[in-house]
Amino acid sequence: MFLLNAFKKPMGRASTVAMVMACVALAVWAPNAAAREGVQVGEASGFSKLVPADQVERQAALQYRETLAEAAKQQALAPADNVQLKRLREIAQKIIPFANEWNPRVNQWKWEVNLIGSNQINAYCMPGGKIVFYTGIIKTLNLTDDEIAVVMGHEMAHALREHARERMGKSTATQGLARLGGVLASSWLGIDPHLADAVAQGGANLLSLKFGREDESEADLVGMELAARAGFDPRAGVTLWQKMAAANKGAPPQWLSTHPSSSSRIAEMEASLPQVMPLYERTKK
Repeated sequence: MFLLNAFKKPMGRASTVAMVMACVALAVWAPNAAAREGVQVGEASGFSKLVPADQVERQAALQYRETLAEAAKQQALAPADNVQLKRLREIAQKIIPFANEWNPRVNQWKWEVNLIGSNQINAYCMPGGKIVFYTGIIKTLNLTDDEIAVVMGHEMAHALREHARERMGKSTATQGLARLGGVLASSWLGIDPHLADAVAQGGANLLSLKFGREDESEADLVGMELAARAGFDPRAGVTLWQKMAAANKGAPPQWLSTHPSSSSRIAEMEASLPQVMPLYERTKK
């Protein structure tokens, strides 16, 4: 979002190619230097480096305040003595101490948890540690504390792994590739430039959807680990998505969605349980 203006200025072919190559080089994922307990998701994408973290967090904080103000205006913002809000904040306090390993910027964050009255089956954590749950997700799915912890860990993982910042960087790179593809198809193959650009942009959109699914899968695993380390049963991830699958009948096919299908998520979570169950069991000794 912050770097897209760069593509509004005319660029030579050599400059465009150089920028695209630099962006692609940043996408390389390196394995963890040392083995660690828990899930293995690799290092954060280099695409996030294309956008300043503090700028993303400031914008998120502003949007968060606007969201709370609008909810308060509609008398939908839960007061501090709300039972469900207290429950959410207690769960968050158990998880937050384990967030530092995933992102050192956590030391600068001022975590907040709020609850908004709405039928939406939704929750999120903005960059900078601003968490919002909607009453709909708690009531409709009848969430247990373990399931809330998995949801919260998942949303916190998006912020800790800086997926919003990464998507901004990826958007910059994919739009650059799309523009380059349109130019090359037009000049080398004689294709109408408007048609070529439309096809290239379509490809960029599909890439963006793929990025979204990868982020969701990563957040599932990191969220399970955060919950487990905080003393919540990570097997709740499986029951959570069984409930979510029942609530989301008629959802779009996986390949057209930014979210993996429920069956894919459940399978991946079950496969990762051996990595996180020991962390959970250790908290019960």
